Amino acid sequence: MAQITAALVKQLREMTDSPMMECKKALVEADGDIEKAVDVLRTMGLAKAIKRAGRDTNEGTIAAYVTDDGKVGALVELTCETDFVGTNAKFRAFANELAKVVAACDPADLDAFLACPMNGNTVDAELKENIHVFGENQKINRFARIATDGALVSYIHHDGKHADIVEFSIGNADTAANDAFKAFGKDVAMQCIAMNPVAAKREDVPADVVAHEFEIAKAQAAASGKPEAIQERMAQGKLEKYYKEYVLDEQVFVKDSSLTVSQLAAKVSKEIGDTVKLVSFVRFNFGE
Repeated sequence: MAQITAALVKQLREMTDSPMMECKKALVEADGDIEKAVDVLRTMGLAKAIKRAGRDTNEGTIAAYVTDDGKVGALVELTCETDFVGTNAKFRAFANELAKVVAACDPADLDAFLACPMNGNTVDAELKENIHVFGENQKINRFARIATDGALVSYIHHDGKHADIVEFSIGNADTAANDAFKAFGKDVAMQCIAMNPVAAKREDVPADVVAHEFEIAKAQAAASGKPEAIQERMAQGKLEKYYKEYVLDEQVFVKDSSLTVSQLAAKVSKEIGDTVKLVSFVRFNFGE
């Protein structure tokens, strides 16, 4: 039997990120052949991943990715068992790679996503490998892919728990790479996370939400005891206030209260010589 040296164990550990004792066991089983030991570890990892599959995954991170041309973007929520892993740089990097796969592969559902190619393997195999590396169950909780003829801008909050992709319409293709546009887009994406709007534009607010808010406004107006015609105007005024508070395009810009987001878009449009408008957004808050 080949001698299993500490240096060999260390080399295998650096190659695979596996625990020291597992590396030693794998090298013993592979009779010191490091390439075979890697395969042994992969097999061990698959078995352990299956065992871990039932564990709760209440921690994790959200990744966002947008292609260089700003035309395609993706969000992925990847869960794990502990915050220790959820905040790990390698775990977050893996989530980012998953988002790139979503953008490139355009899977229809989770099963299709798991079958997508990734690093010469499948997403499913890479996920199981990552479970083995970290020793915790992990799940792809949800994902979204966005494609546009305009331009996309993404933002991830520093805690990794909130991320979004905001879509803008633009007149010139070059605008997507314009620094002023990118700074504006990031500001709007950050505001979308901070202010938690229900829609990008008022026409996108769900009809049942509008009806519900209007009924509440009418009930409040009725309690005032004023004439019915005035009550109607009061209710409509409260609905307008709702739009200004919960529609991203109509919100006051958090960095300059003299402007709304739509007015800021008009200002940036003038600066860069194009017409830039907010279209939509997709936002993930972890655990929702």
